[in-house]
Amino acid sequence: MFRRILIANRGEVAARVLRTCQRLGIAAVAVSTEPDAELSWLRGASAVVPIGGPKAYLDGDALLAAARAERCSALHPGWGFLSENAGFAARCEAAGITFIGPRPRAMRQMGDKALARATMTRLGLLPIPGSEGVVEDLAAARRAAAAMGFPILLKALAGGGGRGMRKVYEEAELEGAFNEASAEAAGAFGDGRLYVEKLIERGRHIELQVLGDGERCVVVGSRECSMQRRHQKLIEEGPAPGVSAETMARAIADVERATTAIGYRGAGTVEMLLDADTDQLWFMEMNTRLQVEHTVTEAVTGLDLVEQQLKIAANHRLNLQVETRGHAIECRINAEDPTQGFRPAPGRVSQLVLPQGEGIRVDTHLASGDRIPPHYDSMIAKIIAWGPDRPAAIERMLGALGALVVDGVPTTAALHAAILRHPDFRAGRVDTRFVEREMERLLPCG
Repeated sequence: MFRRILIANRGEVAARVLRTCQRLGIAAVAVSTEPDAELSWLRGASAVVPIGGPKAYLDGDALLAAARAERCSALHPGWGFLSENAGFAARCEAAGITFIGPRPRAMRQMGDKALARATMTRLGLLPIPGSEGVVEDLAAARRAAAAMGFPILLKALAGGGGRGMRKVYEEAELEGAFNEASAEAAGAFGDGRLYVEKLIERGRHIELQVLGDGERCVVVGSRECSMQRRHQKLIEEGPAPGVSAETMARAIADVERATTAIGYRGAGTVEMLLDADTDQLWFMEMNTRLQVEHTVTEAVTGLDLVEQQLKIAANHRLNLQVETRGHAIECRINAEDPTQGFRPAPGRVSQLVLPQGEGIRVDTHLASGDRIPPHYDSMIAKIIAWGPDRPAAIERMLGALGALVVDGVPTTAALHAAILRHPDFRAGRVDTRFVEREMERLLPCG
């Protein structure tokens, strides 16, 4: 196992990785930009290396220099920033620093969404019907849309998180959506290329959590992430409800076979879309990193997925006996004002009181007095509630949301509670457009 690693990220994920390192006796070095320099969680790191201005988490040179200066033998990229950058992973390898994640080749195969679709199709997974690779320009997008029929979804070839993605319901909307999606993708990922997928209405977003050691891959859990706003996940839960046992078993077998075939190594998530009309699970993409919602799988399996990442990167073989117990729900609490169009709300958290109790876990990097800078994602905490079944998990989460105190900035906690109380959510009658359809009911004063 590693003795000293660099955490090449910030905020909640960096604090999350730090906790596992502390438990395992691994010295963890943090990096910090100028806006993050005073955050409380940094005091728990073995050392803190300043790396520059707000965008420095994307500076591979600064991160590698920090790892070398602190004699770190490995680097954990977290999620976001450079976590799915195959070039950076290759640079780590060339510098003799273990990148705690997949090998660069697998990252390239899955990071290029068109290549991922082709690869997984060859290996037996069914992708959502779409264009044969990139649509080079608006004319090509028009031809692809005409071939498959509206509605369609324009998607960025690189990256994720809902950026560079636009729904298009008729031809008249296509030009504006194409230009917006391409510009957004170029700004977020440095790559404005797009491809086209058929938009499946009433789809449910289903994920399979994968662990692989380069020789064998196993699915260790499923999650549903249909509670979204503008492709940004709000609530995740697992095991995924609403999928028949037969369909899920077939998908798990197919995913394990495909990810083993590409020699996948590390933690990854295969994202799929369930067509409620046909009970078909379509392959969307694979994220070659730890996901924000990995805690849902940890809650129902007892696994520490960061520990598994570290072991795999240190060349340990998978030796897992996975049993799923109960149900878990995660709410992402953001510093945003839902009544003002979800406007981000950076500022100082004057008081932070976190819920506690049986089955409750809170992951955060903040403490009372910390300042939320305006430069980064607005997520300030994740609340995870476990229960022996789904209704019990929902009730525990409602209690936890009621006990949460965040003074100084508005949050999305009330929206989460409204979703959990909605009769359709409780009955499992949901899809990825649920929040958009029900927003007025969820926020009657919005």
